[in-house]
Amino acid sequence: MVCEEELLIEKVCKLYDQISTLESLKPCKDVDSLFTQLVHTCMPPSPIDVTKLSTNVQEIRTKLIRLCGEAEGLLESHYSAILGNSYDNPLHHLNIFPYYSNYLKLGLLEFTILNQHYTKTPSKIAFVGSGPLPLTSIVLASNHLPTTTFHNYDIDPLANSKALRLVSSDLDLSKRMVFHTNDISNVTNDLEDYEVVYLAALVGMDIETKKRIVKHLARYMAKGALLMVRSAHGARAFLYPVVNPSDLGGFEVLSVFHPTNEVINSVVIAQKCLINGNVTEELVTKEELP
Repeated sequence: MVCEEELLIEKVCKLYDQISTLESLKPCKDVDSLFTQLVHTCMPPSPIDVTKLSTNVQEIRTKLIRLCGEAEGLLESHYSAILGNSYDNPLHHLNIFPYYSNYLKLGLLEFTILNQHYTKTPSKIAFVGSGPLPLTSIVLASNHLPTTTFHNYDIDPLANSKALRLVSSDLDLSKRMVFHTNDISNVTNDLEDYEVVYLAALVGMDIETKKRIVKHLARYMAKGALLMVRSAHGARAFLYPVVNPSDLGGFEVLSVFHPTNEVINSVVIAQKCLINGNVTEELVTKEELP
C-alpha cells in the first residue's frame, strides 16, 4: 500500500513539474493533456491522507490546487465564450463542454442529498462562486428544481456577464437565474433569504479563507438553512481543497458523501443553528448514484 502511495505521489509531483512550467493554462492540447492525466491519476479511490504528506509534497499540493483552479476558470471562460457567441440558445449546446456529463451526475447527486435533509422545494438558492459557466445552477434549475430561483454570486463582473449571456435567451431560466457581482463576505442581510447556500469548491482556496467565509455565512444565513459545501477525499485532494466537519463552525454537519466514480468532489451538507451531532460518512459508488 505504501508503495502504491509513493508511486501516486511521484506521478502527481511529476505532473506538477510539467504543469508549473507551462507558459499559459489556457485550453490547448498540452494543457488539456496534462490536466486529463492529473485527473485520471487522482480519480481512483485511494486511502492516502494528504495531511500526513511531507512538507515538500504539501507545498506542491497547495500550488497544484491553485493551478487547477486557474485552469478550471480559464476552461469555463473559454467554453462560455464559445457558447455565448456561437448559438442562439446556448443552453441547448452545453454538451460541448468536456465535463458536462460530470456536472449532470454531480447535480443529481447533490439534489438527492438535499432531498434527504430538506423535504420542501426551496424557493431561493444561493450559489457562491458561480463563475462564467454556472453549470450547477443551470442543471439544478433545468432538471431538478423547476420553480426555484437561483442567485449566483461571483466577484468577477466578466464572469457574470458571460454567465448571464448563456441564460438570457431562455424564457424560463432568464427569469430564475439572478447574478450578483459581489464578494460574499460583503453580503449580509440578503443571506437570510436563501433556504440553501452552495459554496463552490474553489471559493476560499486555503482553509483559513474558507473558514472565514463559513463563519460569515453562519452569522447571516437564516436559522435552519442548509449549507452545501464541496470538498475532496483521498488522492482527489490534490485537485481540490479538503473541508472537514470541524471547519464548519456555526453549522451542524448532517452528512458527508465521498463519490468513488468520475464525480470528483465530495459533498458536505450542514445546517445552521443546530447542536453538533454525529457526522455520517458514506461512500457513494457509481452504482449507488441515483
